[in-house]
Amino acid sequence: MYNNSLLLIDKPYGWTSFEVVKKVRKLFTLAKVGHTGTLDPMATGLLLLCTGKRTKEAAYYQALEKVYKGEITLGHTTPSFDKETPFDRAYPYDHITAEEVRKAATAFVGDIWQTPPLYSAIHLQGERAYKKARRNEKVTLPARQVSVRSLRIEEVKLPTIRFVVTCGKGFYVRSMAYDLSKRLGSGGYLSELRRTQVGDYCVEDAHTIEQLTQLKEAKKA
Repeated sequence: MYNNSLLLIDKPYGWTSFEVVKKVRKLFTLAKVGHTGTLDPMATGLLLLCTGKRTKEAAYYQALEKVYKGEITLGHTTPSFDKETPFDRAYPYDHITAEEVRKAATAFVGDIWQTPPLYSAIHLQGERAYKKARRNEKVTLPARQVSVRSLRIEEVKLPTIRFVVTCGKGFYVRSMAYDLSKRLGSGGYLSELRRTQVGDYCVEDAHTIEQLTQLKEAKKA
């Protein structure tokens, strides 16, 4: 069951992508399962899993455009650019208007240069960058070019900004949240994130872990 398949999973809050892979592998006794693009533990939404022979197709799905809905909270920054680490500095935000937010967002559309967050899974000198960051080692990650097709500001209700972004491979929404807040003369962090689409695949068509477990139990019965 589900071998040599592409599975659409609605990843729950607090789970790592690897934990989802491990759960599916164990649930359906699969030898090979791999995800096609990491979601941070605090993020929810669409995670594509390849099983069996289809793991060879992972690179194709990784390159597909992705859509995220999220929320930025102004007033504080964190080392990880999200709420997974404690606040490290406070900032004012009362001077910011909704018009200024929408104007600032236009700078993040197109082919842009972006510096990944230190708390990331990028390999640096043979080790994941986040491991070095957790040890408070001085880490420098080079900026790289990423592609953003659109960034729509859905709501500005300070201190929060709600948005939808459509982006290419390698784009870090956390970095965008940090950079946008700095552009506004403040500081902020990513407080909510949900991936709704990968290519033509939508989260509405995905299974939750609970639904997969029920399917497994129903088959046993």
